[in-house]
Amino acid sequence: MKLNNETKVGILTAVAIAVLILGYSFLKGNDVFSREQDFYATYDNVEGLAVSNPVMVNGFQIGRVSALQLIANGHIVAQLKIKPEYKIPDNTIAHLESTSLLGSKAIVFQLGTSNRYAENGDTLNANVQKDLLQQVKPVQQKAEAMIGRLDSILTSLNHTISPDFQKNFNASFASIANILKTLESTTHSVDGMVGAQANRLNAIFANLESISGNLKNNNQHITSIMSNLDQVTDKFAKADFERTLRNADQAVADMQSAINKVNRGEGSLGKLLNDDQLYNNLSNASENLDKLMIDLKAHPARYVHFSVFGKKND
Repeated sequence: MKLNNETKVGILTAVAIAVLILGYSFLKGNDVFSREQDFYATYDNVEGLAVSNPVMVNGFQIGRVSALQLIANGHIVAQLKIKPEYKIPDNTIAHLESTSLLGSKAIVFQLGTSNRYAENGDTLNANVQKDLLQQVKPVQQKAEAMIGRLDSILTSLNHTISPDFQKNFNASFASIANILKTLESTTHSVDGMVGAQANRLNAIFANLESISGNLKNNNQHITSIMSNLDQVTDKFAKADFERTLRNADQAVADMQSAINKVNRGEGSLGKLLNDDQLYNNLSNASENLDKLMIDLKAHPARYVHFSVFGKKND
């Protein structure tokens, strides 16, 4: 069968129209070769949402917005095309969220925890979150207020700080710089001193280490000495100090009794100290004895006779 030119042109035109329709549908995001699930969500305001905008879960696209329809009560019903391999729990919430500061929107599914899955044609719970600009606006207002206060503070400081204050402030920084330089010089000096005395310090530390080593090596001997000291201390503690004190008290009492007797003139020593007549007699005897000794020295012939040929009687 031979086709005439008009038939060929008609067939090519039909194919071109079909390809054009399929391409347009594909560019809009419609998958013409697979059967997608249809879900619906109702919103009060869908500003920024358009057909072919994505439907996402945790940043991953699982579908698209296929249609928007205004109903009698002023709400907008969004038709959502979801790929058939994804199962959506029936308590999933379809959030209308901003995806950029320019106001573009997307449907973001907050997957539910139900064991039952939504069926084709079901209406999901919907929720509208604030735009990013609306969320940023309170922060912007606070930042503007803070900047205004900061500007006021800086203006006040600018009026408050006088040239003299600025000069003093600069002088203070110069003084701090000089102090830091002096500290640096002092640090270098100390480092030099430490380096010069390093040998002596090493010797001192070596001596300390030797002393500690000797103490460690003689630990047992030191322990024995301390034990002996403890034993001596215990012996002193156990001595009969009470009886010794009693004997000392008795000796003191006897001495006091003897002194009392002497004071009363009892006994030879008491009479010697307290009897004036005895004292006078002793004094006279001493005086007579002294005179006798003087006379004996002056006239020894009166008391001693010597004769070569025998005694001569006077």
